[in-house]
Amino acid sequence: MVVSDTESFIGALRAQSQRYHSRHPFHEMMNEGRLSRPQIQGWVANRFYYQENIPRKDAAILANCPDREVRRRWIRRIHDHDGTADSEGGIEAWLRLGEAAGLTREEMWDERHVVPGTRFAVDAYVNFARTRPWVEAVASSLTELFAPDLMAERLRAFERFYTWIDPAGLAYFRSRLTQAPRDSEHALEVVMEHCRTPDEQARAVAALSFKSDVLWSMLDAIDRAYPSSTPQGDH
Repeated sequence: MVVSDTESFIGALRAQSQRYHSRHPFHEMMNEGRLSRPQIQGWVANRFYYQENIPRKDAAILANCPDREVRRRWIRRIHDHDGTADSEGGIEAWLRLGEAAGLTREEMWDERHVVPGTRFAVDAYVNFARTRPWVEAVASSLTELFAPDLMAERLRAFERFYTWIDPAGLAYFRSRLTQAPRDSEHALEVVMEHCRTPDEQARAVAALSFKSDVLWSMLDAIDRAYPSSTPQGDH
């Protein structure tokens, strides 16, 4: 049966914003300027493990996707993260954020700060993209529907509270203000086109819920590994 109430489907997808990691206590503390320098550095280093695996996730979607038009547009995401030269791309921008926060490239690349919970969650996300139907993997990326507001708020928080970080290192956040809406618009088009039955739509919502769990679990792990042991305000 074809579902005619597309608004209900879109509403169910957008309702997942209530479970987005912007509501996690660690993230709320970050945006309120209450994280210490070690906590910020721990977050940056662990989040880098997620960033460096995003192109692998997108490559898995490409490998499973039979639709040439979708592939032509989706591959842009890999270019956005990997860049087409050493000085470009989201991974490079995140490395520069790490440097601005006092980390070296070597310690981010060698993953010495990555805690087991982060590694488990990110690896589960990549494995999801490899093993689940490609449309479900696309649906899991729809957390980007909620990302622009998060990025704008995060950028304001870093500029206001964490002035010890070189503003030039915040370029990744600025780039996502335009990339995330573009990417989420395309992903939503794909999901709406290919998820027509109640079962297909339910699996799309479940995929997005899974991705929300991935991001939330990462912050759980980071929060436990980097507790507020230093005085808040040590920025």
